Amino acid sequence: MPELPEVETVRRGLAPGVTGRTVSAVQVLHPRPVRRHLAGPEHFAAVLVGRTFTEPRRRGKYLWLPFADGDALLAHLGMSGQFRLDPADAPLVANTRVLITFADGDPQLRFVDQRMFGGLSLSPGGAELPAEVAHIGRDPFDEAFDLEGTARRMRSRRTGVKRALLDQTLVSGIGNIYADEALWRARTHYARATANLGQAQARAVLTAARDVMAGALEQGGTSFDALYVNVNGSSGYFDRSLAVYGQEGRPCPRCGTPVRREAFMNRSAFRCPRCQRTPSGASFGG
Repeated sequence: MPELPEVETVRRGLAPGVTGRTVSAVQVLHPRPVRRHLAGPEHFAAVLVGRTFTEPRRRGKYLWLPFADGDALLAHLGMSGQFRLDPADAPLVANTRVLITFADGDPQLRFVDQRMFGGLSLSPGGAELPAEVAHIGRDPFDEAFDLEGTARRMRSRRTGVKRALLDQTLVSGIGNIYADEALWRARTHYARATANLGQAQARAVLTAARDVMAGALEQGGTSFDALYVNVNGSSGYFDRSLAVYGQEGRPCPRCGTPVRREAFMNRSAFRCPRCQRTPSGASFGG
C-alpha cells in the first residue's frame, strides 16, 4: 500500500489538475471500485455531476478530494490504485476503472486500479475531514502533530516499536518501508519494547520517520513496480536510496554488516544486526 510520501506526491500532482474544476460527466467502467457507494455505480456517477472540487487533502496514507459544497470524494488507493490526468482522447491505460470529465475540457481525471482493493466513495460532509478518516492519528507533517505527546503515547503502549509505528491511530502515514528505514536511522531494533524507550529515544524514532519520508517525498516516493505512479505516469526514485528495506545481504551503509531480513507480522523486517542489536526477550513475530 502506498505510504505517506507516495500519497502526498499524488495529492500534489492532483492539486493543479482538479482544484476549482466542475465535474460534467462520470463514467464507471467497472463497479468494484465504487462498491462502497451502496446506491450503485449509476447513482455514484450522477451524484458527482455539477460539483466543483477544491484542493485535495490528505491525512497519513488517506486522500480525499473535497467539493465546494462540503462533501468529498474519498479515495482508497489500496495496493494498486492510481490517479491519472490525461487528455480525454488519450488511450486508456490498462485497468482504468473510472473516468471523470470536467466542464472546462482536458485533462480528464482517471482512476486506475489493477487489483481493485481500492476505490472511490462519496463522503457526505467530508470536505474538512471525512468521518471515515477521523479515527486516524495525525502524521508527522501535520501542523498540529504533537511530537512530545506522540512519543509519550508510544512509550505507554505495551508493544514493539515497529508495531507502534505501523499503528495508524497513533501516528499515520508510516508503513513497512519507512518504519524499517526510520528504525535503522534511529539505531533501534524493530522488536524493542516501547515501554523500554526513553522519551528522547521515542522522539528520535518519530523524528527519523519524518526525515526519511521527507527524503522520499523529494524523490517522488518509492516505486518497486508500475503499481505506484504519479498522475503523469512517472515513478518515484527513493528505492535507490533505501538503506535496509529490501536490501537483504547487502552491506549496511553505516557499518558494512550485511542487512538481515526477518519475518514480522506476516511480512518482513529489514535491519542491520550490528546497528540495531536484538534486545533481550525480544519477540521476532512483532
